[in-house]
Amino acid sequence: MEAFYHLVKPLCSCLLLGLLLLFASAASFANAEVHHHDFVVQAKSVKRLCKAHNIITVNGQYPGPTLEVRNGDTLEVSVVNKAQYNVTIHWHGIRQLRTGWADGPEFVTQCPIRPGGSYTYRFTIQGQEGTLWWHAHSSWLRATVYGALIIYPKLGSSYPFTKPKRETPILLGEWWDANPIDVVRQATRTGAAPNVSDAYTINGQPGDLYQCSTQDTVIVPVDSGETNLLRVINSALNQELFFTVANHKMLVVAADASYTKPFTTSVLMLGPGQTTDVLITTDQPPARYYMAALAYASAQGAPFDNTTTTAILEYKSAPCPAKKGVSTTPVFPSLPAFNDTATATAFTTSLRSPSKVAVPTDIDENLFFTVGLGLFNCPPGSRPRNCQGPNGTRFTASMNNVSFVLPSNFSLLQAHQQGIPGVFTTDFPAFPPVQFDYTGNVSRGLWQPVPGTKLYKLKYGSRVQIVIQGTSIFTAENHPIHLHGYDFYIIAEGFGNFDSRTDTSKFNLVDPPMRNTVGVPVNGWAVIRFVADNPGVWLMHCHLDVHITWGLAMAFLVENGVGELQSIEPPPADLPLC
Repeated sequence: MEAFYHLVKPLCSCLLLGLLLLFASAASFANAEVHHHDFVVQAKSVKRLCKAHNIITVNGQYPGPTLEVRNGDTLEVSVVNKAQYNVTIHWHGIRQLRTGWADGPEFVTQCPIRPGGSYTYRFTIQGQEGTLWWHAHSSWLRATVYGALIIYPKLGSSYPFTKPKRETPILLGEWWDANPIDVVRQATRTGAAPNVSDAYTINGQPGDLYQCSTQDTVIVPVDSGETNLLRVINSALNQELFFTVANHKMLVVAADASYTKPFTTSVLMLGPGQTTDVLITTDQPPARYYMAALAYASAQGAPFDNTTTTAILEYKSAPCPAKKGVSTTPVFPSLPAFNDTATATAFTTSLRSPSKVAVPTDIDENLFFTVGLGLFNCPPGSRPRNCQGPNGTRFTASMNNVSFVLPSNFSLLQAHQQGIPGVFTTDFPAFPPVQFDYTGNVSRGLWQPVPGTKLYKLKYGSRVQIVIQGTSIFTAENHPIHLHGYDFYIIAEGFGNFDSRTDTSKFNLVDPPMRNTVGVPVNGWAVIRFVADNPGVWLMHCHLDVHITWGLAMAFLVENGVGELQSIEPPPADLPLC
């Protein structure tokens, strides 16, 4: 590029600028790559917590392979299903502009890949960089079927922060000493809450504090005086998690593949689906330091896995573990209490975009969604073994009192594209059918939602605001709500019932954070905004998988705009049949 510049330096400035722009555009196009990967979904025996289990994996790896691309690259991932269960793969946080057929949620954008079947996901990353991830989006397969998806800046571009010496994905997971599919099937049969996990994991390993796990504890080697980037991903199925590193501060630089105004913290809180990139400087005495993750459990009285997973940040100049008389026990971090909502809130409310952003104003669609649990009364004559929820009921969950039911014969996107009647309706309510004291003592008459497959229709380009209001039906808790196909700005969050007369004064319309998953505070609310510029059918759901199993979801149907570039692409020829 320097040689090119010297060559054309004598030319007039307008011509020079034109040539440079043309050269840069051509170079950018030439540098974009197509990455092809083969994913074989198959059972694999792994040993954890002293026992061997057959788990479903991709390519026999747990966690699955890390995919590395650049902004502007295209991914083609051929998935062959050699497992005994249906499977789909979701590319969590990828915008999928016009490529909704590659988004992956079962019976939403595609029918599942049946055992023995295959499907190739094809999509281009447009204007995104940072840490995302991929995971199964079919039943509870994502307990073990997941991996990191790292998007680097385009060639010639760089991070907006100090270039790290090394980068390490840190995938936080959840482990059952059982088959996760059996766990959810039992819960579905009985109507009770599913058994909680038996361990948490970091990069697939539980760590020192669990039985039979010490020798496989993940070790992250570092040199003194360097800056490292940790790409932290909460891949757990049902649990929000705190994450910390003993004696080291973390500089937060990105969340959900969007850069942030850097800030320093000693604790991260991530809901399932969320990612956070942090810079960590190895400025402590050479030693071994624990990284640790444990539950942020905001639902009062609800059972949860109260264990702690660890990995080790190991200075290469630290005393060798083999030396006699040298203590090699890692330094243990100070950990928050499992119910430390103040620490969780301090973290999430510190996130900001790096500078002023174009937050949508002049809202076209002003929506208000309640989210929370509920209970179905068992019909007369039901067997007690099928009604093991509280007081002989069955657990359920809903948004705006609609408990979402996935279709089984067509995907929603297919039904929309092909005009197939009877698969869904477009009457999802814009507001709760009944207004009540959402975070107070809720009347039992409001505990029973209505099952349905209801979508909400959005015109292309409409500016959308959603107030997401948590409820205290059965129990209040923090709900990580994920919207497929979009990033959004979180312009405010708070506790209690949202009040449009007073809470609008809290709106940050200058530098709110951009995310794809928002933690709606326990007994509180969050407000998000986005522009509906991606046509298709896009699921919005709680990323605690037990809650989506119970129906805490809805979907937007975003209509095509004008012309090809504002319309969803035709379905690929190998789209799985139902």
